[in-house]
Parts: sequence; C-alpha cells; structure tokens
Amino acid sequence: MRNGLHAPHPKEIRLSLNDRTKTNSSMEADSLVLWRRPLITLEYFFRELFILINTGLQRLIAYRVLALTIAVAIIGTAISYYISGPHQQYVHLVVATLAWWGWWVVLGVCSSVGLGTGLHTFLLYLGPHIARVTLAAYECGGLNFPEPPYPNDIICPAEVDPNYAVSIWNIMAKVRVESMMWGIGTALGELPPYFMARAARLSGAGVAELNTDDDSRTGRAKIMVQKLVQRVGFAGILACASVPNPLFDLAGLTCGHFLVPFWTFFGATVIGKAVIKMHLQKMFVIIAFNETLVGQALSWVEKIPYIGPKLEAPLLEFLRNQKARLHKNDSTQIPENQGSVLSNILEKFVLAMVVYFIVSIVNALAQNYSKRVGKKKSKKRE
Repeated sequence: MRNGLHAPHPKEIRLSLNDRTKTNSSMEADSLVLWRRPLITLEYFFRELFILINTGLQRLIAYRVLALTIAVAIIGTAISYYISGPHQQYVHLVVATLAWWGWWVVLGVCSSVGLGTGLHTFLLYLGPHIARVTLAAYECGGLNFPEPPYPNDIICPAEVDPNYAVSIWNIMAKVRVESMMWGIGTALGELPPYFMARAARLSGAGVAELNTDDDSRTGRAKIMVQKLVQRVGFAGILACASVPNPLFDLAGLTCGHFLVPFWTFFGATVIGKAVIKMHLQKMFVIIAFNETLVGQALSWVEKIPYIGPKLEAPLLEFLRNQKARLHKNDSTQIPENQGSVLSNILEKFVLAMVVYFIVSIVNALAQNYSKRVGKKKSKKRE
C-alpha cells in the first residue's frame, strides 16, 4: 500500500507480461510476408511444411492397413502401367480417368482451403470448361465429341448422335462428373477449419474467428451463420453449403468448436456443395453462354460509347478462333493466327491469380510457424 494504491501482485505482473508477449508475437507473425522479410518467410514456410508432412505421415502410419493398401495399389498400378500386355490399354484408361477426376478434386480443394485465401478455381477453370462445352455444343449441333481428344480438347463429331442432342440437361450431364469432383474437392477443403476448431476445443483453447464482439455487417453475418449451424444442425450446414457463401469457413469452425460429429458436417457439406450448389452454378453458366445470349451480349458491348467497338473486336476474334478449333478436320476454317489479345490477357490473369495464391499459402504457413514458436516460448516462461 503506497499513496492509497495497491502494489500489483507478482502473478498479475507475470500475466500482463504474458499477454503483452502474445500480442507482440501475433503482430510479428502477421508482418511475416514475402515482400517484407523474404528469407525468414521462406525458412519458416519450409519448416512448417516439414512439420505438416511429418505429422501427416505419422497419422497415416498409425492406420497401417490403410497405408499398406495405398502403397500396394500405387506399386501395382505403376507396374501394370508400364508392362505391355492386353491389360495395358485398360490400365491407361483408368489412370487417365482418375487423373482427370483428381485434377478437379485438387482444384476444388484449392478453391476452399484456407480462411478466405483460396484460389477461385471455378472462375478460372471449371466455369470456362463448362462454357467451352456449351459453346461447342451449339456450334457442333451435338455433344458426342470424339474421345480422345475430349476432354483435353474438343472437336466436332463427323456425325451427330440423336441421343446427344443439344439441350441444357444434356450439357449438364456432359460436365456433371467434373463439376461433382470439383464440389467434393471444395468440401474437402473445408475440413481444416473444422479440425482446427475441434482440436482447440478439446485442448481447452478458443478460436479467434468465432469472436462475437464485431458489430459490423460482416460480424453480424458471422453471428447469423454460427447461430444457424448451432441451432439447426445438419439442415443448417446443408443450407449454408448449398449457396455461394464466403463465410462458410465459419460453419466449419462452429461445427468443430461445438463438436458436431464429423460425418454430420462432412456429409451435409458434400451434398450441399457437390450436388445442390454445383447444379445451380452449372445451369447459370450454361444459360449465360447460350449462343443466342452470347450474340446479344456482344451487341450490347458494341453499343457502349467510345470503347464498345474496341472491346467487341477482340471478343469476336476470340469466339471465331474457338469455333475454328472445333472444326480441325476442315483446314479451310482454321485461321492463321491462332492466338488473340483476349486469350493472352486471360492467360496472364490466371497466372497472376495462381502466383497470388502460392504467395498467400507461403505467407500463411510461415506465420503459422512463427505463432507456433511464440507459443513454445510463452510456455517456457510460464
């Protein structure tokens, strides 16, 4: 007691110092980005990547039967793939099909993995694939594209099969597998927030993203998603997953925090994303790229003052080149200049998005390792 004031207890001083240390370490981790501290960021990234790979391998080894089955399947497939025989063409077909499906699953995972830092692979890959199939269907008059080269490339068939006539439902069926694989990938990408929140709850810690003190519009939307998932359960998760929802990460965090069973969360997420939402997105793209609507959209672009004609020319050139590629058997329809300004711009845009995604992943893993080191230091001080 001095001048009417109580001296702080040593324990209180220790707690305040720990809180200050945690705040400083969190601020230091957030400032750890490639354009500020490139060498330390890369070092922390590789350290965290090594920890994640090591943890994953240890968990896989814990399930010895599953690990042995995967190893035997990979070795057997590799041997049968290269040994000649009557089985080889079927093995090649199975491997090519699985690789095609796996490509869309990986793109789906990249789209939803991370808290808001995913790569928008629907806009960059799946949406253009559906649009390409739609435009090719209306140009060719049918959907029985020769396989190969489909799905890597599209060429109009010599004769149109009446069973593959052009309709919205047939186009949806043509791209259904790719769309569902992409949807399953997006569901898999939602698992890290779920497991992170579940592990934090079981260890007695909290999740910062579930803080309800934010009074902004985003904060109120977060609270609404949390309450919907918490009160309604499976139906609430299904409703959040069935519509384009940038806050769905919070549904995974909420389910993990309140220890919702895994299959309840994952089952509702797969049904919502791979079945319901994907059919809505497919139908939107197919209707938007109907040949009549595309022509009408180009006429609207032409009417834009000053820049309309300049925008219409590269768009028309791009469409002409795409249509010419569909008739590769007819050499007279293939233009000499296969490229276009629009296609070059799109390629650069996709490349920029991929680079941004890779940089964000490197920064996130480096910051995670920095926080991991900070927690170890704070535990030693305690």
